[in-house]
Amino acid sequence: MKQSPELAKIQEQMKPGVITSCGFLGPDRRNLIDILIDDDAAVQRLNTTHGKIAAKMKYFRDLGIEGLGMFEKVDDHFEVKVESMRGKLPSPFNDQEMVEKQNTTVVNKKLEMEITYTDLQIHMIERHGFYQGKGSLFRIDPEHLVKVLEIVPDIEKPLPDYYPSGR
Repeated sequence: MKQSPELAKIQEQMKPGVITSCGFLGPDRRNLIDILIDDDAAVQRLNTTHGKIAAKMKYFRDLGIEGLGMFEKVDDHFEVKVESMRGKLPSPFNDQEMVEKQNTTVVNKKLEMEITYTDLQIHMIERHGFYQGKGSLFRIDPEHLVKVLEIVPDIEKPLPDYYPSGR
């Protein structure tokens, strides 16, 4: 698909040194529109939505804030830690959002897996369906997020053979 001039400008802001030192795209040379389309397709294959993924990310972040940088037990088999840094970061999507600099680490004890994400990532997933470029230092694969956070599919149907969780 052809990329709009607006998305081309946003992609320029995602380069290293503009908003963050390492940028948002890593070595991924695809146009931003193609990254968004590919991740949206992955989320659709998982029978969920970007909004549902972001809501679960917020759920853990909000419960972990109480721990003041220490791990908190959440539900049966999760531990969550939220670390806050000073300051805010702007969204690269020109949506006038300034987002707190916080990292949330969720440990799924049952699966023996963990994931760390930022408040900016929550925003970019929720509002733009953006998980960052492949190979980016902070990219979060939608399938990994869904698996670790145990996001239940919206519509139960058989998952493809290649689905990594082996459900």
